[in-house]
Amino acid sequence: MGIVAGDRPRSIADEYQGDIITSVDGNGKALVVRDLRKHFGQRVAFEDVSFEVGTGEVFGFLGPNGAGKTTMVRTLGTLIAPTSGSAEVAGLPLTPQNAVEIRRRISIMPELPGLYLRLTVAENLECFADLYEAPRERIGHVLRAAGLADRAHDACGALSKGLRQRVALARALLGEPQILFLDEPTASLDPVAIRQVHELIDELRSRGVTIFLTTHRLEEAERLCDRIAILNTRLRAIGRPAELRDRLFAGSLTITTRAPLPDPGRLFAELPAVSGWHPDGECSYTLTVTDPALAAPAATRVLVGAGADVLSISPARHTLEDVYLKLVK
Repeated sequence: MGIVAGDRPRSIADEYQGDIITSVDGNGKALVVRDLRKHFGQRVAFEDVSFEVGTGEVFGFLGPNGAGKTTMVRTLGTLIAPTSGSAEVAGLPLTPQNAVEIRRRISIMPELPGLYLRLTVAENLECFADLYEAPRERIGHVLRAAGLADRAHDACGALSKGLRQRVALARALLGEPQILFLDEPTASLDPVAIRQVHELIDELRSRGVTIFLTTHRLEEAERLCDRIAILNTRLRAIGRPAELRDRLFAGSLTITTRAPLPDPGRLFAELPAVSGWHPDGECSYTLTVTDPALAAPAATRVLVGAGADVLSISPARHTLEDVYLKLVK
């Protein structure tokens, strides 16, 4: 991407020139999945999965390897048929009769790019633009959006894995999709490229494009996703990251003092909203609380009154990784 002297560096989002999608169906639902199931013979890929995704939502789909995430993407993308259940994709029932029209409204960026390695970047995009019935004028936009304008004439076989991921992302944007399925979009990308992809996802969301994101980067899911679903053959949980933390973990406070407390059990027993505690080291204590906002000021008053030198009192914040590991296990 060229940078003009005096201008700030242009981000991926600066170059994306998609139309704003205001709605997919009358209810504002981009995806509606009901009791969907996929078996390969005796092997269960996923079963009894139900969820909805709103228009313009970034929806994270998390789970361990083999949990069924990619199979779900391929199913909703009409690449394979479900064993049972139903779904609506971009306002259309997921049926063989609607497959072509659904594909016109969606785009899939797979984890493996699947490019023609002997062709150049531009030639690959020209080929797929013709397949997608997209105007070739879009190629310049998506090349700049993916930071590939200066690599347009390089053979894809000579590119690094990370650059091939960018080509796949550019290809996914050719048709201006209403729903964009991203399967591990930042795999093998360097930190700068990852940040650019994140900026593009934010921009697409602001334009009303629905993003269905599978990723193993939990910090990425927490940064980007409005809601997440955790799949391990069956759907284990669905909701906003903060909601899942509150649902799975009791509130807690971490207290650190300069010196060990002589009788912490007696002091903590006096505190309101505290249901238990345990030491986290010589001078650190974790309190299980029903209301951190009530317990923290009371803890401060009691500890100072007892002559303790309090270094910190802070809510213990569970991460999305804590949520993920508890549900997957």
